[in-house]
Amino acid sequence: MNNNPLPRLDTNPELRRRLLSCCRLGAGGIWEDPHGHRIACLDAADSDAVAQFVVGERPTLAIHDPPYNLAAFDTHNVSQYISWCERWVMNTYHFLATNASLYVWLGADQNDGFQPLADFMLMMRRTPFAPRSFITMRNQRGYGTQKNWMAVRQELLYYIKGDPGFDVAAEYTGIPKILRGYYKEVNGRLTENLERGRSDTIRAGNVWVDIQQVFYRMDENVSGCYAQKPLRSIERIMQASSAEHDTVVDLFAHSGTTLLAAERLGRRCLTADH
Repeated sequence: MNNNPLPRLDTNPELRRRLLSCCRLGAGGIWEDPHGHRIACLDAADSDAVAQFVVGERPTLAIHDPPYNLAAFDTHNVSQYISWCERWVMNTYHFLATNASLYVWLGADQNDGFQPLADFMLMMRRTPFAPRSFITMRNQRGYGTQKNWMAVRQELLYYIKGDPGFDVAAEYTGIPKILRGYYKEVNGRLTENLERGRSDTIRAGNVWVDIQQVFYRMDENVSGCYAQKPLRSIERIMQASSAEHDTVVDLFAHSGTTLLAAERLGRRCLTADH
């Protein structure tokens, strides 16, 4: 597969104009497919538009991957960006089920005070969501330098509303257990961790090293989607924090990975983008 990325729409007005003429949905438009998935064109921070989009639904899981410094093609400073984020976070809180999970992918620019992740995490303290985990997905490819550690991580924040379920079986990887240790006496006999384990493979934990990030040589790559997340990562989240036939929401559709994962796993998906 050749690397043939599309130009950025925010820097190519002519391409944007030509593509918009082919779009089925205009601003505020909502479409529901025969499988019950719902797709919309809206601003996630617009509470009225979001309320109309999710009407009649109480999703148990939200997976959001917001643009890291952009909103509707406008570059924002950190305070503006965090203010915008707080609006869509609270919109999400209001429409989620009583017991629900929220996952947010967000970047941490090591050349800019680890923003916007740092201030986003502080903002989340003001919301009713409770923090649950800070997950790192380790990329096999990264951008390097001779004067710093190579940047290979992607940050995923996990918050909850109420007391949602969590299926630990979804966390197991295909990586075999090989390290012995952590000796413990059980029923008068000294045992080690491999004997006591419920699986021959390790759990992913909050550092995921078994999922390859998307790049142009992969079949699932969507040209022009520079922050596309791996299908396996979204499926892991869904299997851990939702059940079959649940409704999942993603207000930043991007490459459509959440929708695809929902279809494959028997969930309904509400997904939108601006």
